[in-house]
Amino acid sequence: MPYFITQFSSTSSTMTSAQTTEVNQPLDILVVGAGISGLAIAHELAIAKNYRVLVAEAQDRVGGAITSNRNDDGYLWEEGPNSFQPAPELLRLAVEVGLKDELVLADGKLPRFVFLNGKLNALPMSPPTAIASKILTWGGKIRLALGALGFARPAMSGEESVDQFFSRLLGKQAVERLVAPFISGVYAGDPKRLSARAAFSKIFRLENGYGGLLTGAILTAKDRKAQKLNDPNIPKVKSGELGSFRQGIKMLPEAIATKLRDQGTAVKQQWTLRSLEKQGEIYVSQFGTPTGTETITSRSVVLTTPAYVSAKLLQGYLPAASQALSEIFYPTVACVVLAYPKSEFAYDMKGFGNLIPRTQGVRTLGTIWSSSLFAGRAPDGWQLLLNFIGGTLDPDLANLSEAKIVQAVHQDLKKTLLRPDSKVEPKVIAVHVWDKAIPQYEIGHLERLATIETELQKSQGLYVSANFIGGVALGDCIKRSLQEADKIAAFLK
Repeated sequence: MPYFITQFSSTSSTMTSAQTTEVNQPLDILVVGAGISGLAIAHELAIAKNYRVLVAEAQDRVGGAITSNRNDDGYLWEEGPNSFQPAPELLRLAVEVGLKDELVLADGKLPRFVFLNGKLNALPMSPPTAIASKILTWGGKIRLALGALGFARPAMSGEESVDQFFSRLLGKQAVERLVAPFISGVYAGDPKRLSARAAFSKIFRLENGYGGLLTGAILTAKDRKAQKLNDPNIPKVKSGELGSFRQGIKMLPEAIATKLRDQGTAVKQQWTLRSLEKQGEIYVSQFGTPTGTETITSRSVVLTTPAYVSAKLLQGYLPAASQALSEIFYPTVACVVLAYPKSEFAYDMKGFGNLIPRTQGVRTLGTIWSSSLFAGRAPDGWQLLLNFIGGTLDPDLANLSEAKIVQAVHQDLKKTLLRPDSKVEPKVIAVHVWDKAIPQYEIGHLERLATIETELQKSQGLYVSANFIGGVALGDCIKRSLQEADKIAAFLK
């Protein structure tokens, strides 16, 4: 999100009446950023806990990285998050803002594929299919099975990368053909740079807390089942199902913003934070808006901006926190939305999509078969594909024009999905180049977060909450936001 923040000072300043909008009583909380994190925090504090909240967003829309679009040709597509795991916190929030009947779920039995040795290979979804799968050799399967059962060498001293962690547990072949493609799909990252403990905290705990991945998975599944609450208002979902909404994921942030406004909470768009000061116990924030400068006073502030934006804001006020934030890397990733006639594909295209190991000579990271997942995403006879290219291991993508990016993806699709004799050019629906796409949970990430948290304690009432903390998935963002809202509420009391 393109926030531009120019100043943070702990000193007081003199403001003329022409520069200032007077507020008789400070707000309880100012939320900077109307992505899913900021909106979830605002909803919890304003609606559930009845605090006085204002949300300020620099863009002319809400949703942050959530970008759903529709055109007159009958295509509906995503340029950011393309689906979500229907976590209870996310479903509950969707119901609370009136989207229960708008939820759509993709069949959890749809296969996922890995492109390997010139063809698609379905990821195994059960022990029998794992035995029959050709993704791993027999040696690779045995190595993976032994590691999953807990027969793995202990970790060396120091923080393990994702590559080191999974190679030690499951073997090099499993990392190359299964783990690394998954890393490309979630983080567009480098397994040798990502921290296993930070990026895969749940799996890390299985090995360290239970002595083996399989044992840990079984025991934690029993714990979750025992703790599961039967809430009749929450839609029931089956294992493996993925969610969206009829008009795209943007329906969720838009519905939250609408409910906030209907309940009297301001959600301001095109409000760019220019300066933030603390005067005694009160924060004073100045914004550039379409109608001039606006000043907001509040008892607390939460920044839900990307790490590199928050780093600029805190540079002169909490320099150690600023430095830690600036070290969080965001690679460039392009989402290339293309459509082809269904007759042009070498496969029946019934599935979730495919990932591509970096060893296969294909530049594209992976492809979501969007119109196979959700109905109404493409006209009859057409297949809509969301392709992702770039990431940590492909920095040169940032230097390519949109036309060259489209051509690169099209050439890759001719290798992976299209018929060998296909001569059809793609229908280009959209190209969105995210200059700073996904925060990378690289080695040292948890130490950086600890530094940020320690520094924030020096300025009571100031909080940071974004997808570089606790997971990048939508469900993780909402769960973390609710936890942060509880912390803020405790402070306000």
